[in-house]
Amino acid sequence: QVQLVESGGGLVQAGGSLRLSCAASGLTFSTYTMGWFRQTPGKEREIVAAISRGGGTYYADSVKGRVRISRDNAKNTVYLQVDSLKPEDTAVYYCAASSRYLYPPIEGNYNYWGQGTQVTVSS
Repeated sequence: QVQLVESGGGLVQAGGSLRLSCAASGLTFSTYTMGWFRQTPGKEREIVAAISRGGGTYYADSVKGRVRISRDNAKNTVYLQVDSLKPEDTAVYYCAASSRYLYPPIEGNYNYWGQGTQVTVSS
């Protein structure tokens, strides 16, 4: 079965950096658009970034300039590099896979989801 496993979250001081990883299995990784979403209590899950099978990228306005999404198809892994972290970046970050690429990426178009990794940014 399809599994997406996130890692790399943790507690980071404001201004620091994190690189999140998502290892995928059970699907033909290279054919899927991969996305990162995040959710904080009291808010809906929101898109952070996405990367298509052709390498096209999308970034939410709230993180643009501080985030870079990349993928390594040989390793079936997608990454999210986040720099200049802010307290408002605190959330559970989810990896997701979609058989389609739509702009902007929306939650309903993603077929598979990981269980999330917690990112906490202290001030």
